[in-house]
Amino acid sequence: MVAEFSLLLTCGISLIWCLMPRAQVTAGFFRIQMLLVMGLSALGVLAMGQLTSGSGDPLSSTLLFRARVFSSIAIGFAYFGSIAWTLDRRPVGTWAMVGILGATLISLICSRGATMGLTTSAGAFHLLSSFSTAFLLGAAVTGMLLGHWYLTAPTMSIEPLKTLCWYFAAAVLLRFLVSLSGWMIAGDELHRGLHWTWFSLRWLAGILGPMVISIMALRILRYRNTQAATGVLFAGVILCFIGEMSAALLYSELRASF
Repeated sequence: MVAEFSLLLTCGISLIWCLMPRAQVTAGFFRIQMLLVMGLSALGVLAMGQLTSGSGDPLSSTLLFRARVFSSIAIGFAYFGSIAWTLDRRPVGTWAMVGILGATLISLICSRGATMGLTTSAGAFHLLSSFSTAFLLGAAVTGMLLGHWYLTAPTMSIEPLKTLCWYFAAAVLLRFLVSLSGWMIAGDELHRGLHWTWFSLRWLAGILGPMVISIMALRILRYRNTQAATGVLFAGVILCFIGEMSAALLYSELRASF
């Protein structure tokens, strides 16, 4: 679970980097973000031996090797990206972001999508669920960290934080649609009381909670209060973590994406 979570978070963060308006954000923010992703990728590489296939068996040695190789490539991009952003070489830093996103996407496909076969409906839906999870985690964490960055760069434009809050709201909506589809497909498999407990926690903390948080953050930013918005986004990050962990527990038990 550690390797999966690290890979999804790295993929989501790099996706948000590529989407967000970077010109209005100081270079120091991205330098620290690169170091964060480098640490997450290294943690994922070390823990990838725990990855399992869609049937619950250990991941094949070929897929595991490919996932580790591309995650290691992401580490290299993050290292050079941190140097580029330290020197404020934005074009080079941007290419490093694209490289990290590409490497982590391939690693994610190797570790998750390819385990069930992308040509099957179950495999394709599981991969879509993974992408929506990555988008949600990346938007929540990057938005929260950018909000904290305003403490060191108070004169920075508030527009990038507003944009990330809109991305967070879009990610919650996408996750809601994917989770609802997964519930409709595999709802009959929820038999035990423990499953329903995890399912309730998954929806209350992982879907409904972040949905409220995104609305609150956008309304707070109308008054240009970045500190209050950051506090709200921090609560959103915790709720997203709880929700996605509950979804991971359900998947490990039922092999169904909720």
